[in-house]
Amino acid sequence: MKVKPEDISLGRLHHHMLSAIAPRPIAFASTVDKDGNRNLSPFSYFNVFSTRPPIAIFSPAKSGRTNTQKDTYHNAKETMEVVINVVNHDIVQQMSLSSTAYGPEVDEFAKSGLTPIDSEMVKPARVKESPVSLECKVREVVELGDEGGSGNLIICEIVLIHISDDVLDEEGNIDTKKIDLVGRMGGDWYVHANGDALFEVPKPIRQKGIGVDQLPEKIRTSKILTGNDLGMLGNVERMPSGEEISDYSDAFDVAGDWEGKQKLAHDLLCEAKIEQAWKVLLS
Repeated sequence: MKVKPEDISLGRLHHHMLSAIAPRPIAFASTVDKDGNRNLSPFSYFNVFSTRPPIAIFSPAKSGRTNTQKDTYHNAKETMEVVINVVNHDIVQQMSLSSTAYGPEVDEFAKSGLTPIDSEMVKPARVKESPVSLECKVREVVELGDEGGSGNLIICEIVLIHISDDVLDEEGNIDTKKIDLVGRMGGDWYVHANGDALFEVPKPIRQKGIGVDQLPEKIRTSKILTGNDLGMLGNVERMPSGEEISDYSDAFDVAGDWEGKQKLAHDLLCEAKIEQAWKVLLS
């Protein structure tokens, strides 16, 4: 299927984009208006874009039904301050409830049952139950269009970060499993970033992998090894030496046909045993 955005309805385009570009982190944005009235609303058009200066950007889009701006947009422009609270599994249902289109006079903290706690450097309150809250000054608001569905980039400089001690590991870093985040998918779907959903892929930063193009042809053209398998094999700085392969063959019984070796290597790669997989394939 090929889709030209101008040829389909806003709703269908919205569904395609949000279903394909996912999972997305959620900016649970706390703002106040010029009179100090609180607003709390989630936005999944959100990410971090710079470390120094620390910049996060989220986008409260105009309503596709009424072509009106969100209260968060108005508040951010009026006060140039916002607190971005991250969303974990413990508060996902309350977060969803707060996304109801209440009037600007309604306090979503009260509606959702979440606890406002004073910030230190900005006026909007933090969400006490959130594991991480980012106090931000708004640098700029970039309006992307006039039609319903058009976004407004709220460019935020993070001035203070609050991290719950409960999500830290022994070294003072955020533990991915403890923070228990959720992400936004398309439609009513979310993803729970924990359990079997989590897996590690070593970053090729400190080493320069040989690349898939340098794999022996019979490995590169294998019908059994997957693209992920080839990526792992290509993320080594060198292939095992003849001596290493010989020592491995002497210690482990890897005799068998080529198909069997590929299947064994695939199983080893599923367990991230890359060195052993290489030795099996080259034995």
